[in-house]
Amino acid sequence: MADKRKVIITVAQTGNFQGKDANPSLPEQPSEIISSAYDCYNAGAAIIHIHARDKEGNSSNDPDIFAEINTGIRAKCPVIIQNSTAPATKPGSEADDGIALLDMEDKSSLPEMCSLDCSLITTVWGDLSFIYRWERPWLIKTAKRMMELGIKPECEVFNPSSVEEVFNTLVPAGVIPEPVSLTFVMGMNKVSQGAISFSQANLDFMISLLPKDRFVNWSTMAIGAHQLQGVTYGLLKGGQVRVGMEDNIYYSYGRLAKSNAELVERMVRIIQELEMDVATPEEAREILGLRPLS
Repeated sequence: MADKRKVIITVAQTGNFQGKDANPSLPEQPSEIISSAYDCYNAGAAIIHIHARDKEGNSSNDPDIFAEINTGIRAKCPVIIQNSTAPATKPGSEADDGIALLDMEDKSSLPEMCSLDCSLITTVWGDLSFIYRWERPWLIKTAKRMMELGIKPECEVFNPSSVEEVFNTLVPAGVIPEPVSLTFVMGMNKVSQGAISFSQANLDFMISLLPKDRFVNWSTMAIGAHQLQGVTYGLLKGGQVRVGMEDNIYYSYGRLAKSNAELVERMVRIIQELEMDVATPEEAREILGLRPLS
């Protein structure tokens, strides 16, 4: 009998946008994020995708906050830590703000992975409007710096042209280590001009752009009401999965999620019902080409 496919679950617990006003259970402070991460690990998550907040609950790129969260999670469980490099949603925020975490004083607090947004998009949130200059030279420079620090980039692609950017520019430049790790971001079009909406046809097209001559670990994230169906469809097409309150604060229509772990638990059930296995952090490291924990 063939071995069951191992599926990596990433959980994005917090995000840069919604807060406790939208869902009181959303973790904001380091202690909450650390505790939630441990619960998600016990539920089956292999990767914790992390955004930081300041004491007032506003999104932040403060490397000290990221270091506190990373160190706290590592002390409790062996999950893969993936820090977000998205700039904070505050006036004047720029692309370089998002990579401030790479300047942590204690290099042992650096994550194993970081997101790398590979799309040129404009985001509007409330009264704020952002045009992040994730331009080609910046992407190459930033990905190279991550590699030099021993951090694997997680390429986030919001539209079809960004998939081609990864494989036609970044991979040939030698700044994205193989196997390539990539996330299809579906459904950010409500707030981001230049982002693709979720539909099965749209995801199929994005998948079709992946090169056939190299191995790619790809995952699907889908926003809001499309989260569950989008991620499950991606799972059926052969991808990894991402859940969490960054992507959807609801568990079902009209019912807020009680915790991030609850969202992980549901995805574990779906994976197992589909006769697949949930990858442990150790198995996920092997799949992603990361070094084992020492």
